[in-house]
Amino acid sequence: MSVPNIFNPHLRARRRDRAAASFHEHDFLYGAMAQDILDRLGDVTRAFSNALVIGCPDRRLPDALLALGCAVTCTDPGAIWARQAGGEQIREEVLPYDAGSFDLILCCGTLDAVNDLPGALIGMNRLLTPDGLLLTAFIGAGSLPKLRAALLAADGDRPAQRLHPQVDVRALGDLLARAGFTMPVADSETLDVRYGSLFGLLADLRGMGAAQCLASPPPPLTREALARAADRFAQEADSDGRVTERFVILHGSGWHPSDAQPRPARRGSATMSLAEALRPKDS
Repeated sequence: MSVPNIFNPHLRARRRDRAAASFHEHDFLYGAMAQDILDRLGDVTRAFSNALVIGCPDRRLPDALLALGCAVTCTDPGAIWARQAGGEQIREEVLPYDAGSFDLILCCGTLDAVNDLPGALIGMNRLLTPDGLLLTAFIGAGSLPKLRAALLAADGDRPAQRLHPQVDVRALGDLLARAGFTMPVADSETLDVRYGSLFGLLADLRGMGAAQCLASPPPPLTREALARAADRFAQEADSDGRVTERFVILHGSGWHPSDAQPRPARRGSATMSLAEALRPKDS
């Protein structure tokens, strides 16, 4: 089956490179995702020794893993961030490592712009040792509703695709299971951010390397269309003149299969029927 060509990986890399110089001014979204990944990792009782980090615009994830005694391999879709992390520029669909190379993979903030998301997840599972863990976070369906409405207003009767298609939480859970992970879990959280204008939001998206990187980019907005978008965005303002925009963060986790993991009981192996189990006990 052919993979849809939705995103331009070279443009995506350039977007991330352009954001590198001032990322620290726009890093709130990555920071929220990275902190949640670390919190979830802290809830895991087993120890890890060899970790792969995908998405390294700064050192917070690698440094946290080093503090836990892990060897860390850093990667990023952008050349500058990969180089700054002392790692390798990659594409998630074709990770250049041998099967079973890692017992932990943290993938933060990148899977929202991957053409072959099922293939990327299958590849990550292949890289894990038995009972290895994947933790990922990225932006999903329901994000940027105010921006979406503003751009529709800008285009009028001929709307163009200006925002990325987005994965929802149910689809992420299904994809993890289809990729062969055991005990897959997918959930979401929302992050609301207040903006004084549309241009503040657009500056944040550019500054975090999240500007659109579609393979078939829409025509640029004219000055008049951009003014319509700004007006539509401003109509959503609260009494203080600021607009609340929403980011939905998807979180996914899954384990590489292992004989040591708990398994459901064999079908038909029960020694008591459900009706018998639910029968009231004599007092």
